Amino acid sequence: MKSAAVFLVFACLLIVHVQGQAKISVSRCLCQGPAANAVRLQRIAKIEVYPASASCENVEIIVTLKNGAGKKCLNPKSKFTEKYIKTALEKRSAE
Repeated sequence: MKSAAVFLVFACLLIVHVQGQAKISVSRCLCQGPAANAVRLQRIAKIEVYPASASCENVEIIVTLKNGAGKKCLNPKSKFTEKYIKTALEKRSAE
């Protein structure tokens, strides 16, 4: 009986210890490395905005370039990006 009680107390302590450990965060952000502060407007085909989430703590703004030139990540805090997003939202709401 005593060994069962000791085992039960040990199991409870182990569960509390495991639940209290910090979770190791694995960043699954789409943008790796430095982001561009500006891109020529004529080269932008599409823009995608990804808000911060559980898998990535950063707001990510990715532009797809015309003529198959690939994708670029924009710095969300740059003046260019803020102005471009504001203009795009205004244009979209006017339609």
